[in-house]
Amino acid sequence: MKTIILNGSPRKNWNTALMLKEAGKGAESVGAETEYIDLFDLSYTGCRSCMACKRKGGARCRCYWKDDLSPLIDPIFAADALIIGSPIYLGDVTSQVHGIIERLHFCALSYDDYFNYFTGKINVGIILTMNAPKAYYNMAYKKKAKEIAQSFKALNGEVEVLPCCDTLQVTDSYAVAALQAGDDIKTVQGNLGHATAAFTLDVYGHVTDQMKEDSANRMERFIHSVRTA
Repeated sequence: MKTIILNGSPRKNWNTALMLKEAGKGAESVGAETEYIDLFDLSYTGCRSCMACKRKGGARCRCYWKDDLSPLIDPIFAADALIIGSPIYLGDVTSQVHGIIERLHFCALSYDDYFNYFTGKINVGIILTMNAPKAYYNMAYKKKAKEIAQSFKALNGEVEVLPCCDTLQVTDSYAVAALQAGDDIKTVQGNLGHATAAFTLDVYGHVTDQMKEDSANRMERFIHSVRTA
């Protein structure tokens, strides 16, 4: 069983990626072979309407436009499951996710009768991350999430949307735990996707200040124990 995992976030180590990687571990735990791809590493656009996939006698469900996404179309159509994740930006998934939806749809769409050429079955999981509470998701984002899910119904499998709300708390919890565990600031900066270590220090300086105070207290206790020994 093959599962393809697509990260539609520009960040490789933040909330969306963390959720996707955990989902990948779950798939592997039941015997699936997984392939993980960061969409922002690829250079591509949405459908160019070149019409090459509509030529009579041409192979169906294949994109002929030459860019980084085209070689990924065949493996997706051959997979058993697709897990795709995206943060919510401006109430919607990222443009990279929209681009792959267009490319998958158009090359599988018949212009003769508007039927779906794809006859396989791919189950789809959609992970949506957002720094918004569940109540706001239900009010403002859920309708769009259903539209995105509907677009993947063309893959003929089950489609499930998994909203992950209040994700800033996840990031903060990781950063605090990592610093308190002794991870250096550059490592935490890289994992959080911050541009500079200075920015990470500005945001989480309160943690390092507490660590300094705790260290000073340990030193004071040590000196006191030596003097009284």
